[in-house]
Amino acid sequence: MNFRRGRQREEPEINLIPFIDVLLVVLIFLMVSTTYSKFTELQITLPTADAEQVEQRPFEINVTVDAKGNYTVNNVPVAYQSVAGLAEDLRRAAQNGGPNGQPATDPVVIVNADQFAMHQMVINVLEAARVAGYDKLTFAAQTGPGNPGK
Repeated sequence: MNFRRGRQREEPEINLIPFIDVLLVVLIFLMVSTTYSKFTELQITLPTADAEQVEQRPFEINVTVDAKGNYTVNNVPVAYQSVAGLAEDLRRAAQNGGPNGQPATDPVVIVNADQFAMHQMVINVLEAARVAGYDKLTFAAQTGPGNPGK
């Protein structure tokens, strides 16, 4: 029963203006407090090492990786197609370069990576050495500026 004649009920309405004001203040706060610095790539250089020279050196396989993704094994360019192919190139270098023409049984793989070479290229060399069965690995480094010629 409607005892109020002539008057209609007003529908409640939500006032959105204070809500929009609060959202704008939060948006301005986020825009001011956010830093828009762009992280590019880290600039790193090779570490320095000052180790004494070893008198008797084992057979070495020098693997060079440049910044463009080219590989060389004992200064012979090789085409990288897979880790297994690079492992075969390492085995071939050990077969051809042992003392007195004998195959090298336990060579040391020396990784000479350019400072701008991608990390994955170095990992490919490490994985190829593992597949080839060579567990002696080392990385080449520059000598320090205070120790020229060492």
